[in-house]
Order: sequence, then C-alpha cells, then structure tokens
Amino acid sequence: MSKSRIDKWLWSVRIFKTRTLATKVCKAGNVKLNSGKVLKPSSEINPGDTVIVKKNGINFSLKVLKLINKRVSATLAKECYEDITAPEELQKYESWFISYKGKEYREKGKGRPTKKERRELQGFKENIPDPFDWDDWDYSI
Repeated sequence: MSKSRIDKWLWSVRIFKTRTLATKVCKAGNVKLNSGKVLKPSSEINPGDTVIVKKNGINFSLKVLKLINKRVSATLAKECYEDITAPEELQKYESWFISYKGKEYREKGKGRPTKKERRELQGFKENIPDPFDWDDWDYSI
C-alpha cells in the first residue's frame, strides 16, 4: 500500500479514538503534513512523511513508517510511526496527565463528608478538565 487518507491513518494508529474525531481535527486545520496545513481529511500520506497533530495545546510529531487502513492493537500501531515529539512538548503532556486526579481519597473512619466539605470538593473538581472527554478539547492551533 503506497497511499492512505490522513484521517483514516490517524484513527488506525490510535492517535484519535474515533475516525469522526480525526476528520474533525483535520478539517479544523490542526494537523500538519510536512509542515503544511491539512484542510481536507482525504489528504494522502506516504511513508516518510512527518505529521504534526495538535491535541489540547500539545503538538505531537510523528514520522510515518508504515501505512495501514484498519485499526490495530496499540503494539502493532506503534510499529507504524516513530514519535519525534520535542522534549518540551512531552513535558507539557506529562505535567497535564499527572495533574489529572482520579477519585478522591478519604481516610478510613472519618465518615461521610459534611456539606461544606462536599461543596469544596465539587468546586475543586469543576476546575479540572476531563482528559477523556474529547469534545471539550481545544483543537485550535
């Protein structure tokens, strides 16, 4: 296979959760192919191309090694691209990912939280974006 659609490739190597989301990001102009903006999800890519994807303010740079059209497991997907993202961008990603907290922890024996404690917890949780809610992400470059 010598050519593939960029939206289909981004979905098949698991950069995006759905193909619709990959198409949406391409149409928004948040994908660059060999330093040129991709405005059409039907743009073709070839092995050796460099793809830059902006996801939530972080620019991920990928070098295309192999083309695939079907979604595969994560281990097989990693063989299709080389991650050449700059260390500064990776630090942004790691600090964002680490700052996201899961469920809160309450010490055993403290009982239920009071109304005041519940309000404080709710106010704190509202300020943390959900990293798994793809619709809330900012795709602008």
